[in-house]
Amino acid sequence: MRVVSLVPSLTEAIAVTLPGLLVGATDFCTHPADLDVARVGGSKYPRLDEVLALKPDVVVMNMEENRRTDADALADKGIRVHVTYPRTVGAALDELGVMLQALGADGEPQWLRQARTAWARPAPEQTTTAIVPVWRRPWIVVGGDTFASDVLGRLGVRNLYDDPDERYPRPSLEELRGKQPDLVVLPDEPYLFTADDGPEAFPEQRCVLVSGRDLTWYGPSLAGARERLEQQLHGA
Repeated sequence: MRVVSLVPSLTEAIAVTLPGLLVGATDFCTHPADLDVARVGGSKYPRLDEVLALKPDVVVMNMEENRRTDADALADKGIRVHVTYPRTVGAALDELGVMLQALGADGEPQWLRQARTAWARPAPEQTTTAIVPVWRRPWIVVGGDTFASDVLGRLGVRNLYDDPDERYPRPSLEELRGKQPDLVVLPDEPYLFTADDGPEAFPEQRCVLVSGRDLTWYGPSLAGARERLEQQLHGA
């Protein structure tokens, strides 16, 4: 089987579990670090002619990260498209299992079993509130009905923008500050927040820089993401 992945977290899941299947991935597929496959552009704007030239049996996509028009164009060419769309940790774990089985995995890999165990622990009571910017200029934050919001909830952190009808709100900085969250969670992707770029906008709040891979990726990182995020967010 020949597989092209247009989703960084799924690229890692496939490469770690089924070495040799991947023949193409996006420019943003950074894990595993030694992945040696053809690069076909970004998740939003892949170079479909190059994807087709790789003669894939399956192209793996995500409903949020990729465009429906690209999925339709590939399907019109007779390419099987496997689409994921998890908005909770539980759904992500299940969808990973289904995808890997569809690609030929003989049972669930160890990292997926470890992730199930790690996230099976009940969530603590939500005593901490947070906002989660993922972009600035303009400010965009994680809203409700999103994987990242569910991750935080399972860690005892309530997303103050948890309205399921608005998945990625664009509030003003004044509104964000007015929420007075206990935490401002700043991931390093899609916007690369750093100690010098982001925290200065929230001088009255505690800002925590976290790995976007831990907060938003669903793949092998889930096996250790809970412990890492708990330490960062709660000092546990």
